[in-house]
Amino acid sequence: MSASEPGAEKHEGTGQSSGITDQEKEFSTNAFQAFTVHSAVEEMDGLDDVENSMLYYNQAVILYHLRQYTEAISVGEKLYQFIEPFEEKFAQAVCFLLVDLYILTYQAEKALHLLAVLEKMISQGNNNKNGKNETGNNTNKDGSNHKAESGALIEAAKSKIHQYKVRAYIQMKSLKACKREIKSVMNTAGNSAPSLFLKSNFEYLRGNYRKAVKLLNSSNIAEHPGFMKTGECLRCMFWNNLGCIHFAMSKHNLGIFYFKKALQENDNVCAQLSAGSTDPGKKFSGRPMCTLLTNKRYELLYNCGIQLLHIGRPLAAFECLIEAVQVYHANPRLWLRLAECCIAANKGTSEQETKGLPSKKGIVQSIVGQGYHRKIVLASQSIQNTVYNDGQSSAIPVASMEFAAICLRNALLLLPEEQQDPKQENGSKNSNQLGGNTESSESSETCRCSILACSAYVALALGDNLMALNHADKLLQQPKLSGSLKFLGHLYAAEALISLDRISDAITHLNPENVTDVSLGISSNEQDQGSDKGENEAMESSGKRAPQCYPSSVNSARTVMLFNLGSAYCLRSEYDKARKCLHQVSTLGGRGERIA
Repeated sequence: MSASEPGAEKHEGTGQSSGITDQEKEFSTNAFQAFTVHSAVEEMDGLDDVENSMLYYNQAVILYHLRQYTEAISVGEKLYQFIEPFEEKFAQAVCFLLVDLYILTYQAEKALHLLAVLEKMISQGNNNKNGKNETGNNTNKDGSNHKAESGALIEAAKSKIHQYKVRAYIQMKSLKACKREIKSVMNTAGNSAPSLFLKSNFEYLRGNYRKAVKLLNSSNIAEHPGFMKTGECLRCMFWNNLGCIHFAMSKHNLGIFYFKKALQENDNVCAQLSAGSTDPGKKFSGRPMCTLLTNKRYELLYNCGIQLLHIGRPLAAFECLIEAVQVYHANPRLWLRLAECCIAANKGTSEQETKGLPSKKGIVQSIVGQGYHRKIVLASQSIQNTVYNDGQSSAIPVASMEFAAICLRNALLLLPEEQQDPKQENGSKNSNQLGGNTESSESSETCRCSILACSAYVALALGDNLMALNHADKLLQQPKLSGSLKFLGHLYAAEALISLDRISDAITHLNPENVTDVSLGISSNEQDQGSDKGENEAMESSGKRAPQCYPSSVNSARTVMLFNLGSAYCLRSEYDKARKCLHQVSTLGGRGERIA
């Protein structure tokens, strides 16, 4: 759950109610029976019988509330193929359900296409009604009341369409289009909590964090119908969104404070939902179906884990993320973050390293001979790294380097294939997972680069030099590689090659001319914000800070390269070349840059 709006109504079958009526119970029973029907959805050739269409629609609604979005989309799209003979209200319900599903599975383009169909459908329906009213003689009170109710329903549908459009444009990071729709939302929905949450999300993406906080604080949460009617805890979303905003402002301690408040609110709501039932087998009876979506514990744990990782508490972050991965196991970024927790937990601090001896105990394997013939035998890298393996299985979820390697393998497997068409073919695959396999092509490539860099580091730490070289080579072959990761790729490849006694190949990687840029790259979000900056007000001085990266400049990166290049020349006994490298280091360095 990211900083997002709470505004969309949840689908509860063909009727909307805070409780469950007899009719809804009957619909739910019919929908449940649809699960046991042996005829698959793919075999639906026609829906001439309206009762069958209702059956399949309610099956999709149940799948939606069970977060089985892939299956729900499959049923919904089959219904949409036969939508023409349906009653107008039912056709709109099918379309709105599909729009919600597309947005939940990060298929914003499909959602926008369907919203355009909905707009046309509502406009045509309104014109038909106006024509009937002109030809008829509905001058009585009932006729005018019906017309007023119909007009209110149309306005509500238009307002919902504008809100869905904002959500789709936010997903696409299309801020110019989003700004236009935000105005429509504010005009139709006023200063309601959903509209203010949407506008806050918009300002958050633009980098106007103070304004985003101000909009959240101005929302009247008390006026919201409540989680029993909508399935959404607004207070939980409020604290979560504040945590996301403060994370973007690099105020991570405040962020974790707000996320803990959100977790408390979520736990309170879940306790209220289960308070009425003492029988575990009947804990869902007597509850609206929408409350199945109320619990956001695992999304909040994910957010807590990321915040804790940023404030230097990798073990606490690992505990949060390992609980979240039980539910969102198809999210490659979640596995990457788990690996980063393992790396951070096993990495000695610079203070420990500078104190010396304790971190160098594994360097000397043994001492042989006596007197003049006394020799020191240095341990191989694989022997040095046995510290990570204490005899237990690496599959046990503990913050070890072995488990980090497993996490990174999972992350790579979950990413779409490199040659795959980046269309939303897999937009609904694993879509019931938090940010499952639904990323854009550019985002997937950026994630792949980070995973490969971490994989090379972990393989080196575990003494698996061939695997480290393989990961480093794959990293350097990536088409969209940031300067910082390219620098690390060359360093990791050189280290692996030196351990494999391939010094000449390592020297090629350590050429300082390989380093021309050490930036982290520009995300699609920042590019969109940059193109929108002309019409936006100036970004706040308290906005997102540039992330701290190593190295901080091209000169410092080349200094590290030259130092390691000198070491490689020493291994080949080319001391004159090594001396030249060190002279170059002294001219380039001298500003307190730490040499690895």
